[in-house]
Amino acid sequence: MLAATDWCEVMRENPQISGRIPYLSPSGNRCCSDTVNRSVRTKPVKIFLGCVALLCALGTAIALGGVLTGSGGGKKSAANASTATDPAVKDPADDASSDNPPAGSLVLRIDGPDGLVTPSEIKSFKADVETLTPAGDNIGNNWAQGRSGQAAEAMGTVYEISHDTAILDRMIGFCDAVLSERNDLAPSPVGRHPLWTGKVDPAWPNDVTAQPIGTGGEQGDPVGHLGNCARQILQTPAIWHKRVPIGDPHQYGATYLDRAKKFVAEADVAVDQHILARLLDVSRSDRQYFAGDSPYQGGKPVPWNQQMMFDYGFSNLASAHQILGDDAQRAARYDRLVKASVNWFFSAARRYTDPAGKSAYDWGYSPSQRAGEDSNHGSLDCAGLYRLYLTGRYSITASMMAPLANTLVDVMTKSPHKYAGRVDGSDGRGHGSSTSYLRGGFLPLAEFRPDAYHAMLTEALPGNGTTSIDSFSGALMLKSRRGQHHY
Repeated sequence: MLAATDWCEVMRENPQISGRIPYLSPSGNRCCSDTVNRSVRTKPVKIFLGCVALLCALGTAIALGGVLTGSGGGKKSAANASTATDPAVKDPADDASSDNPPAGSLVLRIDGPDGLVTPSEIKSFKADVETLTPAGDNIGNNWAQGRSGQAAEAMGTVYEISHDTAILDRMIGFCDAVLSERNDLAPSPVGRHPLWTGKVDPAWPNDVTAQPIGTGGEQGDPVGHLGNCARQILQTPAIWHKRVPIGDPHQYGATYLDRAKKFVAEADVAVDQHILARLLDVSRSDRQYFAGDSPYQGGKPVPWNQQMMFDYGFSNLASAHQILGDDAQRAARYDRLVKASVNWFFSAARRYTDPAGKSAYDWGYSPSQRAGEDSNHGSLDCAGLYRLYLTGRYSITASMMAPLANTLVDVMTKSPHKYAGRVDGSDGRGHGSSTSYLRGGFLPLAEFRPDAYHAMLTEALPGNGTTSIDSFSGALMLKSRRGQHHY
């Protein structure tokens, strides 16, 4: 029988099983919401029998192997829980809404792990994204590690592979939505909230009931989506002067080029008037610290996974400005911030020889913690570094990335379907608990361990299928690069 903590983990990581069952309270300490707890108090027998039935159904699903869904498909964790390394402080990037339908209600399928990406694989992705609706706000980090954020990022990845403008058009629709929901642009109740700064800053609050309303690393992702979409457009000059087929409901620009310029300009506003104006202190050699008066980790170095969020925004905006040729000084500043972040990570990570005789890394949750990063945040760290590696802008080499792959393959992989909860091979609680599936953020590391490529793809997409848009887009990027002999 599953222990209570195991049941929570399964339900968190398998939304296709749990559906809309409220499984976690705001405190992150139990599996039932306050509503469910009230029901338990008033109807103990009925709830007990219901739980027994659910446990039996879950056991049957697990026994069948979850072939179609991929046992969570390596999706990014949306658990609203404290970090294993600093349990007194909740990482705002952990809150992803469980109220929306899954990011992809269809089973996404690849035709196989080898060869170039096929038209049917792109068709599978397009069919899935057509079922998605952008979130109406960033509550619970919908636009960060939440489902709309994952979807927007996945669309950028697959468009970059396919150059299918139908995918880009969907991405533009999502970016229209995220921009319109910015705190200073959206009407109440979505927007117009005074933040911890005392002003209605251009930001995307993830909890408007907090006092004060804080912000953290999650602010990097909406900026990153806008910059990423703009970059994709700007890298496709053939479409610049065509009208965007989905229309222009928010008056952001009728043509693709107009839309790209608007997204870049408004992303810059969020950076200039909130992220770099108040949220971050980058006065120490461009390294990222939270401002001293920030209600979240004031004065402390930004955790690595949240630096990757900010870097996502900065790097895409740097590329966009470089293509536009409109602000070389701004582009250079964004690049410096990302380069400082990357250099900081690789200088802080401890390099050692793993049990297989290969170089591996151990690192902590933030620059102030040297070891034992948990697997949830570690996967986000690795995904962010891979994303920056692909840009070719920050001197990240394959030899620098390979020890990350060795860490996963030689240290964290204990056996088929068994992964350590921390990057040093140990297990803890919460985000540091072991998992029976490969987290999606680790999947790109297969590029640096070709010997493990097939095994890792099989783990992420058992039976060549998954409902995780995150894992599927990552698999297509890996397959595309492998098919083009990039590794």
